Amino acid sequence: MHKIVIFDGYTTNTGDLSWEPVSTLGNTKIYDRTLPCEVIDRAEDADVLITNKVLLTREVLSALPNVKYIGLMSTGVNVVDIEYCNSHRIAVTNIPGYSTVNVAQTTFAMILELCSRVSLHDKYVKNGYWTNCVDFTFRKSPIIELYGKTIGIVGYGNIGKKVAQIAQGFDMNVLVYARRQLSFDSDTSIKQVSIDELLAKSDIVSLHIPLTRDTDQFINKETLAKMKQGSFLINTARGGLINEADLAEALHNGKLAGAGLDVLSTEPPKPDNPMLSCENCIITPHIAWASLESRSRLINILAENLASYINYADNNLSPESIHNLVNNPHN
Repeated sequence: MHKIVIFDGYTTNTGDLSWEPVSTLGNTKIYDRTLPCEVIDRAEDADVLITNKVLLTREVLSALPNVKYIGLMSTGVNVVDIEYCNSHRIAVTNIPGYSTVNVAQTTFAMILELCSRVSLHDKYVKNGYWTNCVDFTFRKSPIIELYGKTIGIVGYGNIGKKVAQIAQGFDMNVLVYARRQLSFDSDTSIKQVSIDELLAKSDIVSLHIPLTRDTDQFINKETLAKMKQGSFLINTARGGLINEADLAEALHNGKLAGAGLDVLSTEPPKPDNPMLSCENCIITPHIAWASLESRSRLINILAENLASYINYADNNLSPESIHNLVNNPHN
């Protein structure tokens, strides 16, 4: 029987879901959280490791010779040394698409909050401002319509496409930046442009790209300077895409009207993170992926990935039979 270790199960399943789809596939040990110093001891003799954010570096994996499969509870693969896995015949799978709907929904929740300021006005009403107002209405912030505004979507994978679809429902103009050449229906209002044109023309810029060496601090002093005066920035992708000191400066000096961030460069943030002092920045604690439906979908896909690996390993099948394989374990 396969020995399965889940290092950090709590963020996926706080007790409101069942691990049964995974636990029935082998002798399974589930930990809520795992410190770096605990990884090797907890994974001893295991051939299947499952992780979300626990790092599986070359040093860690070299101390775990029995490992043959790593199941990522995420879309991103940066927590695992893929090169090491290739050279040591360790299969790695990820979970694409499980949170597309909710990440796009959260993206627009942030956009709507920045433009309609619902929670801000709710707070003022409950603090007595409306009660003491001589008029039937009062506004503590500009109210902005999305109709006719331009949203620039950086990255056009599943989430970027869903964001574009929602934007069209608000009759927004949609600009897209992607490295590959895209094709659209002839009647669509979506337009692919260069990154410079997107930054210059967009009232709202929304990031939907992975964090890589090329995209690290993609938003910085230089790119912020190219953005439209008074525009908004949304990031529900990865915190490392933004130079936070540069963004804080742009928010403080009025270059940007506001920002919505579900992710930060360090999570949880340190008390001196510059974003925490920006009143015109909405921050949520990396929850865009975490709807009940998304997490349930994640566990089910995780189980399907693992079942396909077990079928591959037990029946000497081709690696292509492994669902959502992200590496070449027979390299």
